[in-house]
Amino acid sequence: VDPKTRGILPLDGFHISHSLAKRMRKTKLRVSVDQDFLGVVDGCANRIDTWINAEIRSLYLALYERGNAHSIEVWDDTELVGGVYGVTLGAAFFGESMFSRATNASKVALVHLVALLRQGGYTLLDTQFVNDHLKQFGVVEIPRERYRSELARALAGRASLPFEADPEFIEQVLQQGDR
Repeated sequence: VDPKTRGILPLDGFHISHSLAKRMRKTKLRVSVDQDFLGVVDGCANRIDTWINAEIRSLYLALYERGNAHSIEVWDDTELVGGVYGVTLGAAFFGESMFSRATNASKVALVHLVALLRQGGYTLLDTQFVNDHLKQFGVVEIPRERYRSELARALAGRASLPFEADPEFIEQVLQQGDR
């Protein structure tokens, strides 16, 4: 798919509301990376209308097993309550889907994803589309040519998703909500 415009979330332009930053500092939710990839994919697929069928699930699992797909999981004690997953190539992360079974769980996952991407040296977070939910975080729509240019730079780059977010990177993201 090569649409005329593409949604991206500029990692340096990520925006978080003051209230979400405040709630995240007090949350008891726990975040992990790549601990339950299929649980996140299945959580995303658990909707009336879903594009995630058995074949797509299997293909994403193959990408995960190759190290090219990752998940951020959000836990309430031992229950998976939210998450986001996507595919990585070079210094690009292609967000595929996210879900939430608890208040703000997908938002917590997204904040941690942005912190992890910054920490790991990523330069592009491709959201594919723009919607109202993502707009609140600073997602923008860019023209095809600009996207192709940013994508080429990101694909030529090197990055690695850390297994845990450095608290300093999380705090940097949360401070954006304090402005």
